[in-house]
Amino acid sequence: MIRVASYNMRKAIGTDRRRSPERILEVLREIDADVIALQEADRRFGARSSVITPHLLDEHSDWKPVGFGIRAGSMGWHGNALLVRKECTILDCEVIHLPALEPRGAVMADVRLGGAELRVIGMHLDLSGLWRRRQAAAIMAHVASSTRRRPTVMMGDLNEWTRAAGCLRDFARDYALAETGPSFHARRPIGRLDRIMVSRELRITDCGVHTSAAARKASDHLPIWATLSAA
Repeated sequence: MIRVASYNMRKAIGTDRRRSPERILEVLREIDADVIALQEADRRFGARSSVITPHLLDEHSDWKPVGFGIRAGSMGWHGNALLVRKECTILDCEVIHLPALEPRGAVMADVRLGGAELRVIGMHLDLSGLWRRRQAAAIMAHVASSTRRRPTVMMGDLNEWTRAAGCLRDFARDYALAETGPSFHARRPIGRLDRIMVSRELRITDCGVHTSAAARKASDHLPIWATLSAA
């Protein structure tokens, strides 16, 4: 059993307009997932450094970042980052370049945790439906072209409101969608913009939206989670 989570942390700016990386970590500790996909994990301007500093992760969490080595001080790629348990073995990792009018990308890592191997992809897709479908196609093509197949979980902010159309319909042809529930806006969630999807080798045994008091303040999105097992 592996617990995964996805969280658009909005650069740690909460609904009270305060930036608090410590509050994001508090929410992540509440969820206690083995693998976490973060969106908007880096600052937008300047050096685009990570909002959660290495010191905070090292001293106040059970996770380590997957190192993509793209930019000094950054934890991910275009704001997408992956966190895994410190005891987890990172077998491989890479960034996925996506077609886009504005900077967009996805990140991928193969990890071993408790004897199980898993491929994890984190993403934050475009606001435009046309570009979302192109980006979804690029991600699935990248995974399909890999020489090594592994059970795969895809997570992130898809910016898609309707399950029966657009990129969600495209993903659903090969991946099962976790019925986590609405996660946006954190104060009054009505949109299912954040999604967790798994390949046929995996089974979703439980899933949901994390709705603690801290989560309702830490970002404008609520985090989502799922517990996975072998199918």
